[in-house]
Amino acid sequence: MEKGILYLIPTTLGETEISKVIPAYIFEIINSIGEYIVEDEKSARRYLRKLRIKKSLDEIILHPLNAHTLTESFASYLNSIEEGKNIGIISEAGCPGIADPGAEIVKIAHKKNIKVVPLVGPSSILLALMASGFNGQNFCFHGYLPKERNERIRKLKDLERTAQQKNQTQIFIETPYRNQHLLEDIISNCSLQTQLCIACDITLPSEFIQTKAINEWKKKLPDINKRPAIFLIYNH
Repeated sequence: MEKGILYLIPTTLGETEISKVIPAYIFEIINSIGEYIVEDEKSARRYLRKLRIKKSLDEIILHPLNAHTLTESFASYLNSIEEGKNIGIISEAGCPGIADPGAEIVKIAHKKNIKVVPLVGPSSILLALMASGFNGQNFCFHGYLPKERNERIRKLKDLERTAQQKNQTQIFIETPYRNQHLLEDIISNCSLQTQLCIACDITLPSEFIQTKAINEWKKKLPDINKRPAIFLIYNH
């Protein structure tokens, strides 16, 4: 029997109109899938409803993939693929596998010789890099910086040095409610000539993306508290 396919299904980055960021062909693909691996069951069902899935949501099988999931159960999530059925991975926002636990499932799929198909959709990391004006040929995504302030400041200074020495764009994020604190640490501790791009609410009507030197940002800081944001620094 021919194996099924593991589809990596993108989602919106917020309450964006689906037709603006999700290609129409994905609507067809989801109707070939009856089983999903998801970060949050409630939001996954809501998203599938928005995609106008034809199957009843009561018929859909959802496997949880979050901090509470035992890694030993990951491989079993792909059992139906061995029976010729397709399975989808749905992240909370953006693209599965990019700053996302879905990568662990994909790793197992490759070991099992399962076909993996990534579908086109919005990645806040890449969209921010595209809009920053920074080096798009040499960049590094660091995820979250340390929570403890002194460690976070040390890390920022390390990233700033790396940006200059390697001609490399440094990309990082923070939980939305701590954004303003991180921004203030960047402005207070990075060199005046260092370039900072703040990309906030990407693809939403409230989208804000600006690149300036630190000395320019010091004149006026945007209010990004509780708003999803990507930070990029570059110094070359």
